[in-house]
Amino acid sequence: MEKRTGWLVKIGIVIILTLLYLTVEPLQIFIKRIVFLFTMVDISAIKGYILSFGIWAPVVSFFLMIFQSVAAPLPAFVLTFANAGLFGWVKGAALSWSSAMAGAAVCFFIARFYGREVVESLTSKMALESVDEFFERYGQYAILIARLLPFISFDVVSYAAGLTSMGFWQFFWATGIGQLPATLVYSYAGDMLVGSARTFVFGLLILFSFSVLAFLLKKIFQERKC
Repeated sequence: MEKRTGWLVKIGIVIILTLLYLTVEPLQIFIKRIVFLFTMVDISAIKGYILSFGIWAPVVSFFLMIFQSVAAPLPAFVLTFANAGLFGWVKGAALSWSSAMAGAAVCFFIARFYGREVVESLTSKMALESVDEFFERYGQYAILIARLLPFISFDVVSYAAGLTSMGFWQFFWATGIGQLPATLVYSYAGDMLVGSARTFVFGLLILFSFSVLAFLLKKIFQERKC
């Protein structure tokens, strides 16, 4: 009975969201415009859109990141660059990191709540299978390593983690630590700073990312060798 009730709740939520999208025209326009801005990869346009909300700009940016996470694979880096340009690289990085963490949590729980079929419809079967193989290969270190590698989809990893037996807090902290270097690098670059200070900090962050990655890979190799 409880299992049946759970499925009814899941189906009910999907139906309500679908009806809202189909019947509320302003919502359709809003979502289509957001998707268009992301797919155009036009940072100036995204900055202008966020600024149009005035004092609510940081809040709008926060929820845009969550929307981007759920609607994978829209590119998140354009929003990270935009945040840095609008709010400075420190505040922009804090906003991008915290909103990306919230988006990751939402993806994780969607996957855990709805299961693989829904996740495949939100991402793709091929992308999900590639991340599954990555998880099998690196085990408990998979999340942290994936967050340090820019060519692995942030959102697909979040969805895939929700399909495993991994605990949420293990996922959450690994995501937070692994995502931080990339967020700082993108934010610093997005702030369009010039000169030796930028080069120095950028170099340190890159070095930190590769040092952590090298340490993890070495540890995994040693464990597999034992």
